[in-house]
Amino acid sequence: MHVLVTGGTGYIGSTAVEILLSQGYQISILDDCSTGHADTAPAGVTFIQGSLLNGGDLAQALVGVDAVMHFAGKSLVGESVEKPVMYQQVNVQGSRNLLDEMHKSGVTKLVFSSSAATYGEPEHVPILESAPTKPTNPYGATKLEIDQMITAEATSRDIAAASLRYFNVAGAYKSDRGWLAERHNPETHLIPNVLRSTKENPVKIFGTDWPTSDGTCVRDYVHVVDLIDAHIKALESLQPGKHEIYNLGSGDGYSVRQVVTAASKATGHEIPTLDSPRRAGDPAVLIADINKAKSKLGWIPTRGIESMVTDTLASFN
Repeated sequence: MHVLVTGGTGYIGSTAVEILLSQGYQISILDDCSTGHADTAPAGVTFIQGSLLNGGDLAQALVGVDAVMHFAGKSLVGESVEKPVMYQQVNVQGSRNLLDEMHKSGVTKLVFSSSAATYGEPEHVPILESAPTKPTNPYGATKLEIDQMITAEATSRDIAAASLRYFNVAGAYKSDRGWLAERHNPETHLIPNVLRSTKENPVKIFGTDWPTSDGTCVRDYVHVVDLIDAHIKALESLQPGKHEIYNLGSGDGYSVRQVVTAASKATGHEIPTLDSPRRAGDPAVLIADINKAKSKLGWIPTRGIESMVTDTLASFN
């Protein structure tokens, strides 16, 4: 099967490319490298440095393709609040363009990188796929709009699609060419920031009085390798005219202090932290219900927080 990976030079997309190649898939990549890194594109794949906003780039990228894994897009919550128009254009219009070009090219299979941000602040945890979708920021709103667009596309054009709503992705993948890991600028994710914490610049813990076991927020983390395993299982399970939505996480949560403890163990020294006030809009607990992915895809995450931390640390070296 020939798979186009949009956003295939980013953290998650480049990991998908390597794992798909290792399993015998033929790969093309479309990425404008605005946040990705061209040096992650392996030799032997078709790499088009282009944009979802350019029909010519899309048409070229879709030549000979059987399916699309769609990771491309903007994904910073704070940036989306500052630049909602850009997020609407890149995420929503870009995805609209992709769906239209897929239709022209006769490509009918799609796995989309959605987000738990579509749910907003949940009424119940663990969060089910049937939970109300009430995004609290433009980023989450764009992901929800794309999910709805894909549902309509499955009905009107009979495409076979899956949206995977992840929680927090972490860890790194060791390919034959070296580690593929987070290379964000700025880095907003907890685990790499915890591992880079110093006495001069300690990682901040936002709130120590939450109604949790240790007073810090609890979040659901999934290892990037487990995540890509779910993408491949979703790809192989697609059915014409159906758009399935799956939550992906560990199905369990880790508090901020538990992440810090795991990082301290991995580094061999105590991670410096700075207790800080709560951030507005932060829920105390966010955990995915992953039973649908388990039962329908046969997917079970196998790597815990220790593996996420130690792989990330190894990728620094």
